[in-house]
Amino acid sequence: MIEMPSLVDQYCHGVLRTELGLGTFEAQLARTEGPPAAGTTLFDTQTGFAVRRWCPPILGLEPHCPPARYLARRRELGVLEAGRRLLRGSGITTYLVDTGLPGDLTSPAELACAGAAQAREIVRLELLAEQVADTSGTVESFLANLAESVHGAASSAVAFTSVAGLRHGLALAPEPPEPGEVRGAAGRWLAGRRVGGALTDAVLLRHLLWIAVASGLPLQLHAGLGEPGSRIDRTDPVLLTDFVRATAGLGTDLILLHGYPYHRHAAHLAGVFPHVYADSGAALVRTGARAATVLAEILELAPFGKILFSTGAQSLPELHVVGARLFREALGRVLGTFVAEGAWSLEDAQRVARLIAADNARRVYGLG
Repeated sequence: MIEMPSLVDQYCHGVLRTELGLGTFEAQLARTEGPPAAGTTLFDTQTGFAVRRWCPPILGLEPHCPPARYLARRRELGVLEAGRRLLRGSGITTYLVDTGLPGDLTSPAELACAGAAQAREIVRLELLAEQVADTSGTVESFLANLAESVHGAASSAVAFTSVAGLRHGLALAPEPPEPGEVRGAAGRWLAGRRVGGALTDAVLLRHLLWIAVASGLPLQLHAGLGEPGSRIDRTDPVLLTDFVRATAGLGTDLILLHGYPYHRHAAHLAGVFPHVYADSGAALVRTGARAATVLAEILELAPFGKILFSTGAQSLPELHVVGARLFREALGRVLGTFVAEGAWSLEDAQRVARLIAADNARRVYGLG
């Protein structure tokens, strides 16, 4: 029997502060560009079924209860109490929180308080650049303020994260752009954007990545499935191979987030390059009852000291629960099978479980 350690969630977001109806709740279960098939709901997904399996007992209901009954119980408790019970029932003791999403989401401090846990902030590079652009009048001031803001964030954040793959694609030129190239791109972007406009320029995205690399903080790169509208063929982590080579030996760790359905590619890069790590989180939330299969595929290729747990959860505390419970169940099933077949010792299985669940993240992010 594999004992499951406490969890360090190396990538997640805050949760909504507002009550949700059936439609608004289920919209958070799957990122789609339209409604579900006629006669079905977005609960009819692996994620939706996992929510119905793991979350009702935490709120005093039987597993697999109907969505309407579950949401009625959620409203009866109130959004704060339901969130508190769910987060504390997840078994997560540390949250690393990307604060770059819009919406009425809890801060890292609020998430920590609700979950009786610790929390640290991850800074999203693209949002930081957009905020700097909103307050900079010239190209020169924008570039100077951007460098200063990244440097300032590095003093308090635990990591940087980038959605360059979702904004443009991961097939970016690997080398740092030349200063003249950066000034030209900044001038064009600032001249054409409105306040709050998203950063999608390839040159500026590369510039941001290299500023982050120079900071020495771990850099998380989103890969695989993302938000509606993104092109999955542009987010295969293999497309980062040249950038990974260019950053080798510079002292900055790269963490390939999510990855699915290219999780084997991310695991391969983690196995080849000393400064690359693979995330095992959001893939499990998406695959639900098949989570053990996906986790086993990551374990095929990535060294065990290079795999990190996360939930990738946003908006719903249920997704923190599902991410944690699916991970524990999948890891216990996979490692337990190795032990039962005599391929692994129980002691080795326990050590690997601790590495993936928490110890790798503590080492990479300097959590102590």
